[in-house]
Amino acid sequence: MSLAFRRWDRPRVVAGTRQRTRIGVVAIDAVAEVDPASISDADARAAGSASGDEVRALLDKRGKRGDPTWKIALHLDGPDPRIALRENAKLTDEDAAAIAARLERLDRASPRGPWTRVTLELIEANPETRAPDLAASQGLETQPFKRDVRKLKEIGLTESLPVGYRISPRGRAFMKRLRRAPKV
Repeated sequence: MSLAFRRWDRPRVVAGTRQRTRIGVVAIDAVAEVDPASISDADARAAGSASGDEVRALLDKRGKRGDPTWKIALHLDGPDPRIALRENAKLTDEDAAAIAARLERLDRASPRGPWTRVTLELIEANPETRAPDLAASQGLETQPFKRDVRKLKEIGLTESLPVGYRISPRGRAFMKRLRRAPKV
């Protein structure tokens, strides 16, 4: 797939940027407003559809009528680097120290105080549990909870599942080190 079409009030992507997606990192090459009637069958095939008519029908179904149509040129730029990171369970002392320092910074920056270890332990004890259920068990709203879990995912400690989350191999290795660390 080398094209995408979206109906948005304004562009939501910028040429020259990259986005992580389910299929990997996608690079945005160009973004231009187009007349939906100009979408050719060849453009549609480049976007993964059978015809221009099919693309226009999808735009009508998913987009807000009256909003401009955007043609986005893109290409797959490689795998999501978080996948390799989360699979790397061979932590050096330096790796573990860097993770611990990052978690400490996240805890210090949080208006509700330390949350990283509690969240990791919660996910570890409740894999494949819906985010709203995990959030409620901590007295939190779902969206802030999900934002926090995404921060852990960026470090390679958790991974998203079709339902809920689980601790990644890297996360398990880090948690094992945490449990072995002497209490201060």
